[in-house]
Formats: sequence, C-alpha cells, structure tokens
Amino acid sequence: PDPGTLASVLTEGVKNTIGDSRVKVTYEPEYVPAVPPAMPDIPPEQLAGMIKATVKVEVLDGNIAYLKIQHIIGEEMAQKVGPLLLEYIWDKVLPTSAMILDFRSAVSGELSGIPYIVSYYTDSEPLIHIDSVYDRPSDITTELWSMPTLLGKRYGTSKPLMILTSKNTLGVAEDVAYCLKNLKRATIVGENTAGGTVKIDKIKVGDTDFYVSVPVAKSINPITGKSWEIDGVAPHVEVP
Repeated sequence: PDPGTLASVLTEGVKNTIGDSRVKVTYEPEYVPAVPPAMPDIPPEQLAGMIKATVKVEVLDGNIAYLKIQHIIGEEMAQKVGPLLLEYIWDKVLPTSAMILDFRSAVSGELSGIPYIVSYYTDSEPLIHIDSVYDRPSDITTELWSMPTLLGKRYGTSKPLMILTSKNTLGVAEDVAYCLKNLKRATIVGENTAGGTVKIDKIKVGDTDFYVSVPVAKSINPITGKSWEIDGVAPHVEVP
C-alpha cells in the first residue's frame, strides 16, 4: 500500500541482483525533469559569482595553494567566464610551489571539464589520451584528450599536486582524480570515493510515479583499461 516502501524494496532487490548501487527505484509524484539553464541568459559577472560560491581559494603556509571545488564547470562556461576565473582563482595560485585540490564535497560537474582541469597539470605536448566515455543511448564513444592551448598558464608537471577525496566525492570529480592518479601526476589523500558514474538518466516506469535511475554512460581509462565507477578511486594515503 505504501509506494515509498515498495520503491525501497525494489531498489534492494535490484542491488542484490546486479550488484550496482547506482541503480535506484524511487517514487516521486512531484518529479519534474531538470532543464539546464541556457548559457547566454546569464551575464558573465553573475556566472563568476556562482563559480565563486562553489570554489574556495587560499594560499597556505609554505606557499601551498588550496582549491576547494564543489562543481566542475564545463568547457563552454569556462570559456565564457575565463578572464574572471583567471583573475579570481588562477593568478593567485599559479606562483605557488605545491597545490591541494579539495574534492571532498565535489558531487557534480560537466564531462567537458575533465580535459580542461587535467590539462593544467600536464604539458602542452605531446597530447595525452585522458579518458574514453561510452554513451549507451547514442552508442558513441568519445575520447577525451589533453588540450594544447588553455586560458592562462599551466601549473606544470613538476610541482607537487595533492587531491583530497571523501566517500562523498562523486562523478566527474572522481574521473579527474582517477586520470591524474594514473598519469602519476597527483597523490590522492583521503577516503575511497563514492563510485558513481559520468552520466545517469531517470526513466519513468510506464504510466506511474515510479522512476528508475540508471547509469547510461561508462568511463574507460586508457592507462588501466578499467573504470573508477562502482568501486570508486582508491587513495594513495588513506585518511578518514
């Protein structure tokens, strides 16, 4: 008689059958699919304000940069607010001698942001194949490569880079951490990440208020031939 209880029983059944904790059944009579806001409608200053709200920047003792990122922006937004990003964030951290990227509460992001971030910590040449993402609905595999040119200067390949992770680090941030870990460019410190996915779809079940959340894309790392999805990214140094 209770739809919410039925949804959780179905979710448990699915988890036990296929062993994938990302697949969920939910009962949501009020659900309205989220429509991303159109880019041109927001002025760059307002966009920069939104980004500032999700990024914390500090220079710590010992000339160490600290960047706390909650959402990884995509290439389109980065291009639009690029000069403001350079002024507010990048110019402050570029002269430092080491950097900490705090992904402990990074739970959202855009796929196109992955090569953007990774490229700041690699050389311009040779280009590196960072990741391949297979999208099931379109049956297309997209290769993500490092970028030859970027807004502003690169942080480079010689200065130490640490990435902080938690069990809540999810999705695109996991991908960035996994890429930099396997390029041997970053030391991962913290907890094993959530083991999410690069893309999830919510599918309506028939003519009901039940929905199934299903991963519809898969990330395959060219170095390991594996994915960080489901199992998450294991840290080099485990810290609660």
